[in-house]
Amino acid sequence: MHLRLETAGAVATLTIDRPAKRNAMSFDMWSAIPGLLAAVPDTARVLLIQGGDHFSAGADISEFETLRSGADGAARYSDAVHAAERAIAMFDRPTIAVINGVCVGGGCEIALACDLRIAADTARFGITPAKLGIVYHFTSTKKLVDAVGPAWARQILFTAEIVDAATALRIGLVNELHPAPALQDRAKELAETIASRSQVSLRGAKTIIQMITENQPEDADVHALYDNAVHSADYAEGVRAFLEKRSPRF
Repeated sequence: MHLRLETAGAVATLTIDRPAKRNAMSFDMWSAIPGLLAAVPDTARVLLIQGGDHFSAGADISEFETLRSGADGAARYSDAVHAAERAIAMFDRPTIAVINGVCVGGGCEIALACDLRIAADTARFGITPAKLGIVYHFTSTKKLVDAVGPAWARQILFTAEIVDAATALRIGLVNELHPAPALQDRAKELAETIASRSQVSLRGAKTIIQMITENQPEDADVHALYDNAVHSADYAEGVRAFLEKRSPRF
């Protein structure tokens, strides 16, 4: 299937492993992502999504003449991609895309669905539906606009040009750049830092940020997050640790 899910302590890692095709995503790979994410154990507090030498060259274009031929096939294929993107975007714990090499098309879609993106300073990015006569899905387009703003979203989608890592950092497409040999160590460090924080706080922040980006108003559910937090064991431990001048143990 070319997808591998592993867990080490509080960090789960989903690896795209199809190096012969620069990690191009087949229909079966797209279709498998929701189930794999559902299988991430509760003990995992952070999910890394990574490739190898390349993050992903996007959808496997060789399937377009078969699985994506005709309007019905195209719709079925698009539904599988959308379900995978939504599974990542709606995952209930923090997600980090760890990006080497090419991150193009569907690869960018996966990366943008993650909460954070860190990349090698040699990585390259592009979203290329304008080369294929495809309209990028609404929710994926919104993720792009949220990350880089409408002006750069237009340039990326209208031109289908490749963006270098320095530009990706400048426009907000990625959070951090690192030399390629240091990327995995930084990914592990960042994941372990996030995993050490209050899960009550992280769940609340992720939920509220999602609501803000979807223009949802503050409601009773948000107030329940506030109330649950101040009555939680995490809050009691956080206050106690602060008063005792030590690191909290969540």
